[in-house]
Amino acid sequence: MRTQDFSPLFRASVGFDRVADMLDRVMTQDVGPSTYPPYNIEKIDENAYRISVAVAGFTGDELTIEQRENALVVSARKEKDETARSYLHRGIATRAFEKRFTLADHVKVTGATHENGMLHIDLVREVPEALKPRRIEITSDAGVPAIEGEPA
Repeated sequence: MRTQDFSPLFRASVGFDRVADMLDRVMTQDVGPSTYPPYNIEKIDENAYRISVAVAGFTGDELTIEQRENALVVSARKEKDETARSYLHRGIATRAFEKRFTLADHVKVTGATHENGMLHIDLVREVPEALKPRRIEITSDAGVPAIEGEPA
């Protein structure tokens, strides 16, 4: 198992401890990420994203989407089918799943649609006005000396 020291990346930064924890979690996972169900993450524009999950065989009632703080959890539970069937080939997986996505700060789910076996989840990053960059005006005090005791 490889260990990485990310401390040089965080020497000149403040408040990125969650990023360090996430990198540490990813680097120490023994098991590879689950590939079921397949999904896409798409960037629509600067602040809009879409997650598309292939959920063939599931109805909208069997799917659940929850946003918990900075995590998006998509899960599905299929009800037991009591109908006796004889499959020659069974390739459509309808097993239960839970897929987790880590969301950045200020990313919110705006909606979800289920069509043609695909679950589309739309997200938007809404940075509060107080956190947006702002320009600070630099003023000059012409009559006040720059250093105390020296003439201007």
